[in-house]
Amino acid sequence: MPQVIFIEHNGKRHTVEGTVGLSLMRAAIDNNVPGIDADCGGQCACATCHVYVDAAWESRTGSRTTMEEDMLNFAAVTQANSRLACQIQITDALDGLVVSMPEGQH
Repeated sequence: MPQVIFIEHNGKRHTVEGTVGLSLMRAAIDNNVPGIDADCGGQCACATCHVYVDAAWESRTGSRTTMEEDMLNFAAVTQANSRLACQIQITDALDGLVVSMPEGQH
């Protein structure tokens, strides 16, 4: 199982195992990572799983969809590397993926 690293705004790291084929959001929820609320259950209908993808991983996580772009309009402090964790599917190639959470999510 690929490991992914979530970093809270305060620097606390959470290394969790994700299941190939499921979303990054699901890995966070299944492992009680604080700051990932997933209010919509992964339907890309909110922005409570907003993360910043580490620059080294951006090309491997794919591009935002139009729907994801629309939902990120509701997120505070978006950046060029902002993504919704529900829209990133875990693959073996994402083993070691690093994402951080915005200050407002804790």
